[in-house]
Amino acid sequence: MNCPSCGALLALRDPGLPYSTCGYCQSLIRRSNGTAEAVGTVASLPLDVSPIQIGTMFTIEGSSAIAVGRVRWGWSDGSWNEWFLRVDDGRHYWLGEAMGMYMLTSEYPAALEVPAIRNFAGGNPMAVAATVKAGGKWFHAVDVKEAACLGSEGDLPFPTFAGRTMTNADFRNADGDALSVQRDDDGTTVWLGHWSDLAALQPRNLRRIEGWTVPGELA
Repeated sequence: MNCPSCGALLALRDPGLPYSTCGYCQSLIRRSNGTAEAVGTVASLPLDVSPIQIGTMFTIEGSSAIAVGRVRWGWSDGSWNEWFLRVDDGRHYWLGEAMGMYMLTSEYPAALEVPAIRNFAGGNPMAVAATVKAGGKWFHAVDVKEAACLGSEGDLPFPTFAGRTMTNADFRNADGDALSVQRDDDGTTVWLGHWSDLAALQPRNLRRIEGWTVPGELA
């Protein structure tokens, strides 16, 4: 598919997703019924040193997954990446990346019925150290912050205009499990998973960075 704004070829890695960012003119493209419409522009992604790139492959629960999109979020003390992954069987995951730490999660809507999360979804604050139970596991909130979209690339499930904001509450437990609750103008979603190092995800097609050894390879 070609970008309706500049004519550049769009490499669609997940045609089922409604939005793509043109890597040439930064137009946000909305796709529907085989047509493409430019609905605005997104900010150019700020420079970072992530080894992950669009097209990086991972192994998740024995299945192959590919990074098809990325959103960069910023807050008062820094920023982080959220990579959107598509598994061969059609499932999706978010892979959060910040300061060399990785959080792999899939959507877990059942947690919206947890009283503290339901209260948060209603527009109320979430207290740091709040305790919730989801998926049969206990979690405590370690971080609650307001974040703004700094830019995007690839294919994504929602529009990434500058100024899009969310309130993000991250939970964890001593076993390495993770729970992320995100509230924005579209509603509240809950994502359940675990913390991981990069090597455990068996990455392939990483971006080469001078002075950094790719996991599983000799320096």
